[in-house]
Amino acid sequence: MTHYTYTSDKTLGPAIGLITLQSDETIEGDFRRMLPPEVPFYVTRVPSGDEVTPETLQNMAGHVTASASLLPRAAQFGAVGYGCTSGTAQIGADKIAALVKDGVETAQVSNPLSALVAACRAMGISRLAFLSPYVADVSDKLRQSLAEEAVETPVFGTFNEAEEAAVVRIDARSVVAAALDLAAKGGVDAIFLSCTNLRTLDVIDQIEAQ
Repeated sequence: MTHYTYTSDKTLGPAIGLITLQSDETIEGDFRRMLPPEVPFYVTRVPSGDEVTPETLQNMAGHVTASASLLPRAAQFGAVGYGCTSGTAQIGADKIAALVKDGVETAQVSNPLSALVAACRAMGISRLAFLSPYVADVSDKLRQSLAEEAVETPVFGTFNEAEEAAVVRIDARSVVAAALDLAAKGGVDAIFLSCTNLRTLDVIDQIEAQ
């Protein structure tokens, strides 16, 4: 057996981590498309229910720390995202951040709800047309969380789907048609397409153009 010496590569920059739902088939691919290829990106999954209800979303809180702990310990994380909009509304952004940091060392923790609020503030948005794939009691909590941050959702529409596996299979034509119908109702500053599992990345430009 021959032993070789090696030198270490010191060029790896801060990494981004993502905690995504076991049932989510969309967000990981979207991240990889949007991030520059040189950014280290690592994904772990958190157990989630086949159906999306307030109870199944809240139950994720008991698994977030363990899921975060499965991210590579040697990586230097600049940020770790928890990839569930409705789950953040049910559990709470501060609690999510604490649970993630209990499992992995990271400079920042992000989530879709806090990101949405930050985007609204940056762009001066206070009234959203809100498109959700989910049943009303899931969306109601999210809309309430937005209202607490002075973001109203006076125009609301839903596909009324409880099954997570069905959400990812809502086709682009349906998303575009629903978003345009909501926009036509007027009285809003922007449209929010809720849910990281809803396939929206390829239709945003089309909706904005129309």
